[in-house]
Amino acid sequence: KKFKLGCRTYDRSLEGLKTFSYLEELILDNNLLGNDLLLPRLPHLHTLTLNKNQITELESLLDHLAEVVPSLQYLSLLGNVACPNELVCKEKDEDDYQRYRYFVLHKLKNLKFLDTRQVTRKEREEALVRGAFMKVVKPKDAKASSDAASISPEMSYTPLPSGSRDLTNHRGILGKCRYIYYGKHSEGNRFIRDDQL
Repeated sequence: KKFKLGCRTYDRSLEGLKTFSYLEELILDNNLLGNDLLLPRLPHLHTLTLNKNQITELESLLDHLAEVVPSLQYLSLLGNVACPNELVCKEKDEDDYQRYRYFVLHKLKNLKFLDTRQVTRKEREEALVRGAFMKVVKPKDAKASSDAASISPEMSYTPLPSGSRDLTNHRGILGKCRYIYYGKHSEGNRFIRDDQL
């Protein structure tokens, strides 16, 4: 028998899935699932959609999926922070998404479809060669450093000398610069005649 299951979980618990060991398709879209997602071993599962959840950690999710769903062929993670998508986040572009695809294909080698697109032979070859290096690494203490900067503004980096950092005691600063601008190649004055100067 073939099993297909679409779930709407309100307590974010997936414990009941272990009774469906022959499950082949699982749709868990819009369930507020996060990085603590733990699926039971589902050896026959070939389709999994986790669209529009709250997944931010890609590598731990992929390692978990490789272990518990070895037959996975179709995976969709659209609408999660872990899936860089230029339609959802304007800081992301197609290159970010392609790096994400290579990394996912490196971790889950049996995938035939990822998100909305079929996996190409060229992508699979690139994932084998460079997929391990496509992981997006975030600074571990990004929040801590931003908190420290907001608490103590004098601790944040500035290229200005220490004497000019105090906003209440402002003085002019004189410095030396190696570059001198002569204006030879400027196009700003090309419409002004000499007699107008």
